[in-house]
Amino acid sequence: MGTKKNTTSALQEKEGVAHLQHVNSKSAEFIKVQRKKIQSNDRLVKALLSGDKTALSRAITLVESTTQKHRLQAQKIITACLPYANNSIRIGITGVPGVGKSTFIESFGNLLVAKGKKVAVLAVDPSSTISCGSILGDKTRMEELVKEENVFIRPSASGTSLGGVARKTRESIILCEAAGFDTVLIETVGVGQSETAVHSMTDFFLLLKLAGAGDELQGIKRGIMEMADAIVINKADGENVKAANQAKVEFNRALHLFPAKESGWTPKTAVCSALKKEGIGVVWQIIEEYLALTKTNNFFEMERKAQNKFWLLQTIDEQLKSDFYNHPKIKEALKKQLKAIENNETTPFAAAKKLFQIKK
Repeated sequence: MGTKKNTTSALQEKEGVAHLQHVNSKSAEFIKVQRKKIQSNDRLVKALLSGDKTALSRAITLVESTTQKHRLQAQKIITACLPYANNSIRIGITGVPGVGKSTFIESFGNLLVAKGKKVAVLAVDPSSTISCGSILGDKTRMEELVKEENVFIRPSASGTSLGGVARKTRESIILCEAAGFDTVLIETVGVGQSETAVHSMTDFFLLLKLAGAGDELQGIKRGIMEMADAIVINKADGENVKAANQAKVEFNRALHLFPAKESGWTPKTAVCSALKKEGIGVVWQIIEEYLALTKTNNFFEMERKAQNKFWLLQTIDEQLKSDFYNHPKIKEALKKQLKAIENNETTPFAAAKKLFQIKK
């Protein structure tokens, strides 16, 4: 005995509205993709603004991407986040490899969390000039800090950018601030010109030093010492305490040789043991004193504006360089000029002049 087919089932699918004949199928597909992108961006921004660390990580990944599609998407996200940024304290931390930057940041970060701060750590790992790879091991080194709910740690490969500072660190700072992090720590690789780049994107510049490393007299030289707002001698524990205190005196004398800072701030020196978590509170106290002074005399705000102008010019330089090297005619001509230089048929200056004439 046959069963009667149920034609009124809720599972039955009714025929929908047919596609309009005058709408191109490729255009319809393009519109659909664009709508998905917009929705995805909106959701990502909404999650990021609510403090979602996964959304923040995804946004920074888009910012760091070199893919044109991702760059456009990242720019929209940054634009949406910009009104919620610029509300943190940006602290640059640098020092030679082995000075204990990661250990210091972990102890310092834990102190800030205990004070109710939300801390973002942007740690830049050096990239190999041969393989272009990076270890990205900061989360491993900061095993206590990474467990904190109010902490976000993002290791980034330095790549080939200025002084080993990640190319998109500036944008990453904006995203972290929009996600509600009120203290942003930027760690440099401690080599090359990274200090200059970090100094141009932070409010307070902290230089970590070691006692007995033979660099006490380097204080009489201009350079990184002039940029430092505070010098902290780390690893002041055990038998090294006496040497650390002596180094503090030497650095203090050296700082008086430099011209007065525009901010009106006199750089301070301190000693600490990041491993034993001693003297870390003094460092934060110095930073608070600096912020109180610079916000009172309006230097804080003026410096932020000056930094934005500086990075505008830097971005223009980078874009011009990128446009030049990616120009099809330049690519072809560059190969010929490199070959001509190799064969001693021209000079680098003459070759460059020819390339610029092609661009015109």
